[in-house]
Amino acid sequence: MHHLVIAPIVLPMFVCAVLLAFDERRRTLKRLLSLGTAATLVVISAALVWEVDAGRSALPGTPHVYLLGNWPAPFGIVLVADRLSALMVLLTSVLGFTALFYAIARWDRSGPRFHVLFLLLLAGVNGAFLTGDVFNLFVFFEVLLAASYGLILHGAGEERTRASLHYITINIATSLLFLIGVAMIYAVTGTLNMAELATRITSVPAADLMLLEAGAAILGIAFLLKAGIWPLSFWLPRTYAAAAPPVAAVFAIMTKVGIYVILRLSSLLFGETSGGAAGFADDWLIWAGFATMIYGTLGILATRKLTGVAGHYVMVSSGTLLAAIGMGGELLMAALLFYLVSSTLAVSALYLIIEPVERNAGEDDMIEGIAEPVFDDEYTGAVEEEEENEIGVVIPGTIAILGGGFIFCTLLLAGLPPLSGFIAKFAIVDALFGSAAISPTAWILITLIIASGLATLISMTRAGIDLLWTPSEDSPPSLSVIEVAPIGLLLAACLALMVLAGPVYLYMEGTAAALADRSTYIGAVRGAPRVGEATR
Repeated sequence: MHHLVIAPIVLPMFVCAVLLAFDERRRTLKRLLSLGTAATLVVISAALVWEVDAGRSALPGTPHVYLLGNWPAPFGIVLVADRLSALMVLLTSVLGFTALFYAIARWDRSGPRFHVLFLLLLAGVNGAFLTGDVFNLFVFFEVLLAASYGLILHGAGEERTRASLHYITINIATSLLFLIGVAMIYAVTGTLNMAELATRITSVPAADLMLLEAGAAILGIAFLLKAGIWPLSFWLPRTYAAAAPPVAAVFAIMTKVGIYVILRLSSLLFGETSGGAAGFADDWLIWAGFATMIYGTLGILATRKLTGVAGHYVMVSSGTLLAAIGMGGELLMAALLFYLVSSTLAVSALYLIIEPVERNAGEDDMIEGIAEPVFDDEYTGAVEEEEENEIGVVIPGTIAILGGGFIFCTLLLAGLPPLSGFIAKFAIVDALFGSAAISPTAWILITLIIASGLATLISMTRAGIDLLWTPSEDSPPSLSVIEVAPIGLLLAACLALMVLAGPVYLYMEGTAAALADRSTYIGAVRGAPRVGEATR
């Protein structure tokens, strides 16, 4: 169990190396290896969550620290699995498995090395969540970005190529900002280990504090761009719409990497006990979150494509999380984490269901034998409703399955009871009302949460009527089990969040408490024994 922390990184990278030894004609073998690896990652990450939360440690919830090379912190590279990072790794594994399951229906055939790139992306995302120092965070960022470049270009089409080139250019510039911010922080503190940074930041001289905050601000811009925060989010809806459905589904976790890093560093470096740096940029986070929610809500209402709705909802989700991080408080953090998990699962399910829904409406063209969505501004599948009696007409099985899943996604994203989306939004509102005096910013956040949910309900209902429930002359296409199963798994996970909301929320409250008490994290990292010392 000691090596469980590094397994979510090493396992997919090892299988990547194995897959490179086989050519593209061994498609069945590659599918079995990659899908088996993704399923194993789900089991490993679930075991990691259990081990961190209530495992064999003397104090449940104590972070598990893995010393690479057996060098103690802060001199060596460390991986840290606490409640937050273990939760994010589990969420990544679930999205990875379902998206890869969906891809083997046909999408992995639209270009070479799909499975290698996909597993490399999972390794990079897991590494970003588990790393304990900022420089290796940059390394894992580059790993996941390199894999995402290949995945976003996977397939054919002019629109996909154009959006991909914009995405690549933006992220290369983001990497430069990342390095500049890291260099400025290291110049002031002399370390990039997160736990050591949290210790040294309280003793930074007042003369150097501005340089430290400038480095943190530049670093924050890189994270905010990855999180899709306005006005740095102009690339997101178009890029996610152009991606293949399984790629867009797993990309739902990509914006959460930026949110995770902001949450992690703000709690460690700029908490209430951080001296002169306490509360740095909290107001900026709040208002940036509000602006992103407004922009995303308007985008949801304005777009006429389901992919556009999903992309702008990702922005609304990021804005909600960012504003809640800026406001702070344990109750709000617990609600924030529940909302993060629920919204990410729901958006991923929506991206998977969009393609068969649009295929049902006839909104695809064939590119190298692979059905691809057409990127138009208006729906094209619906026909004029005829004056005929529809009473007694049997609904085809495909329409019933797609319609049921679509309604489920709509309820989740809009936050209607009794599903997990409603529980998450209600928990956020309840946490905001829990304070003695409700601030104006709290009222703004509550208003935007309600408005964004209403906009999502309107837009999704309009799309459902046009694409699913308007009579069409064409017969509905076939829908394979491989396409239905991953969508059902994601929706079942959302349903499990509703049924098990009590124990899941207790876990979120423990995670929020651990984030507020940074001493546990710092003590676990700085006091982690080397292997030889542990066995004496």
